[in-house]
Amino acid sequence: MRSTELRTPGAIGAATALLVVLATAATSTAAAPTGPDAQPAAAARPLTEGTGASTAARESADPARAGGSAARAARSPRAAKSPARVEGSARIHYAYSPKDTIRFRVHAEAAPFTRPLPVPRGERGLPTDARGTVRISHRIASTGFTAWSVADVDCLVTGGRTATLTAVVRESNTEERGTRFGISVQQGRDGEPDRLGFGWGVANVGAEGTGTCMAPAPFAPVVRGGYRVTHADLPPMPAAPAPASTPRPEARRG
Repeated sequence: MRSTELRTPGAIGAATALLVVLATAATSTAAAPTGPDAQPAAAARPLTEGTGASTAARESADPARAGGSAARAARSPRAAKSPARVEGSARIHYAYSPKDTIRFRVHAEAAPFTRPLPVPRGERGLPTDARGTVRISHRIASTGFTAWSVADVDCLVTGGRTATLTAVVRESNTEERGTRFGISVQQGRDGEPDRLGFGWGVANVGAEGTGTCMAPAPFAPVVRGGYRVTHADLPPMPAAPAPASTPRPEARRG
């Protein structure tokens, strides 16, 4: 990995730009009509064949049945939305060091708006804030030396079976403490292997450092072990704080 300062001008500038966009989105959301006259934003999902379609049809014809199903869903553990998460441990095959033993152990979980940033409008943090730990070991076959790092997760975003995350080095025998690095994970399916990508394994020309949640595509196949990716959509923006009221000057008495 390439040692870089954690807080770089480029990273701070990107965070500021993102926060401006998020603040604009929150303002637009707050301006949407509410109350009994408001219309739902989500479009109706078409019914599909199978159990789901037949159940929906029965519930449409029988409101009492629909209410019972809704109550059962609310009591079910599956009804609660799980946060985005990546779990697992695996050895990967790296094309440029095929004889080396490289392992990544990942435990990452979304924790939105928990990491305040030292930039304007950054006091609430970001929707991609996360927590967890990444442990890396790389045994070099030609020398027998093993490089290792333990890092704290600070960002996570998922898309289906794929996730990108970043972590900041806490301990290492090769890397400077405070270095941020990015990795990506893809959970395989239909017999395909899981995959993992890491930022220092591909060219990174002209970069000033690694920004939060920035990582290359998962290019390295897993040869032993595996990962599980739990997808979750980005959360809504928290309500903007009410503007402070300005005291009105007292009228002069004549």
